[in-house]
Amino acid sequence: MTPFIFGIAGTSGSGKTTLITALLPWFRAHGLTVNVIKHSHHPLELEPPGKDSARFRAAGATEVMVASPYRYAIVRELANEAEPTLAEQVARLRPADITLVEGFRSEDIPRIEVYRPAHGRAPYYPCDPSIVAVATDARLDTLLPCLPLDHTAQVGRFILALRDRTQADPLDPGAFLKAMEMIAI
Repeated sequence: MTPFIFGIAGTSGSGKTTLITALLPWFRAHGLTVNVIKHSHHPLELEPPGKDSARFRAAGATEVMVASPYRYAIVRELANEAEPTLAEQVARLRPADITLVEGFRSEDIPRIEVYRPAHGRAPYYPCDPSIVAVATDARLDTLLPCLPLDHTAQVGRFILALRDRTQADPLDPGAFLKAMEMIAI
């Protein structure tokens, strides 16, 4: 299975995480498996200082796995290693129908920008060619498809249409909007 990697972009507080958490059950209800990668520029602290796993890392473990009957997490210390690329991170995950990505803005993947003009921040879409649509709560003056931010099914259908189009041939906005209309989910 060739992974379909799709980004959700937007400024802090725009609603990226809210959109992703709305899309996840919608995709699952339609029989799709979904992975999510969230990139952060800040140090990650997944366990409180003083806990066993934090102590193992502090003592020099390269990787620490915390496991239970319900889930597991692996924390890897990069030390002097380069930060892994998005492709390297995706390769670490089990295969899925869709991998949603929040962050990794320098990576060349298609994205929807979550944009709320009332927040007073400049949008990315006028200058970012990776933005293929805008999920918004306002009318915008753009040639990009504008999707209602509060309509999860329409955003989900758009992502599926793009996935289906990109696996067939290069992006053609007219053809892929037609494909989106044809999806009867």
